[in-house]
Amino acid sequence: MDSNPPSRRIKRNFDLTHLLNNYLDIFFGMLFGLAAILFHGASMPYFAAGMAALAIGAFSITVAEIAEILSQRLEEPYASFVLTFSAVAVEIILLFMIILESTHSPEALETVKGGIISAVIVDMNVLLGIAVFIGGLSYSEQEHNEDTSRTYTTILLVSTSALLVPSVINFGDGIKGDLFQASVMIAVILFIFYIAIFIFQTKTHQHFFKTSAKSRIFFLKKHRGENDEDEDEDDYIFDRLGNFSNLLMIFLFIFFIGVLSEIFANDGIKIAKELGLSTGLAGLVIAIIAVSPEILTAIKAAKNDQMQRVVNIAMGASTVSILMTVPLLMALSYLNGIRLTLDFNAFQIGALILTIVLAWKTTDDGETNYFEGVSHLMFFAAYAVIAMMYQ
Repeated sequence: MDSNPPSRRIKRNFDLTHLLNNYLDIFFGMLFGLAAILFHGASMPYFAAGMAALAIGAFSITVAEIAEILSQRLEEPYASFVLTFSAVAVEIILLFMIILESTHSPEALETVKGGIISAVIVDMNVLLGIAVFIGGLSYSEQEHNEDTSRTYTTILLVSTSALLVPSVINFGDGIKGDLFQASVMIAVILFIFYIAIFIFQTKTHQHFFKTSAKSRIFFLKKHRGENDEDEDEDDYIFDRLGNFSNLLMIFLFIFFIGVLSEIFANDGIKIAKELGLSTGLAGLVIAIIAVSPEILTAIKAAKNDQMQRVVNIAMGASTVSILMTVPLLMALSYLNGIRLTLDFNAFQIGALILTIVLAWKTTDDGETNYFEGVSHLMFFAAYAVIAMMYQ
């Protein structure tokens, strides 16, 4: 005879379900992380890199969830800042660990360049494409502030043009020293540009990055009559923590990601060399791992008819990926005796420019639909095919 009363058994089942629903990402992160360390120690690079990638993805989801909690306590554009910076931090760590591998694998630097460009391609086509497509299936049209997309596409077009400068010098008669000096100057220009954008976004023109009056009216019309029922408060530990404590938790999980990124970079470079993978494909894999938590957040926002949040995340992360990631990676690599140059190839720059043009065309009017999401996904599919073959 069962000594536990039914109510207690139900309570235990509820607790187990609660733990699985809320902390599965942390559990898998620890499990896969431990497996990656063991496989790395046993010189099994394929298993080690695979487990490290899964663990990084799991912990990145945790970081994204904590960042989402913080963002809900803040107003735009600060809410999207928290989300984008938490994701870009993972990207910077991954790429920096690969830079360190270039001391004995020079081709690793090309993988880093591919990763920088691919992060923007994935943000603007996969993240934006999936979110717009899924949102479009639920709502015939979704609205956002057109000033947001117009501003971001202008920023990205200027930033991409700046990245062309070292490449032009590389194709000219300049020596290698000139290329590095040009890369440093462009990195400084990008960082100064980011400071100007930060002031524009947070001080003088905050309304450009918030839901417009037109969008709010459309939203109220579509959702008129719906019950605003309060959801039961989730007993999630990070919901009960203060902002500072949650920031510390984000840094803690990013530290775990950093340890696992070292394993992923070390064994991943070996695998890429052994299989003869193109640097473009390797960079694409890194970008997908880094951006995957943002994609989940964007899908959730699209389902809730929050297209403004989706646009802020996709385009904001792309902006930070160029204007913040590039200068930081160049500074960190230089401090470690490695010279990272910004001579991207024609395929990378061309794909980046076409992505920005496509995003401008699909978001400029402040409305999106599922077909525009499909367009971004088809563009990415074509990019992925070339990335697999482009050496």
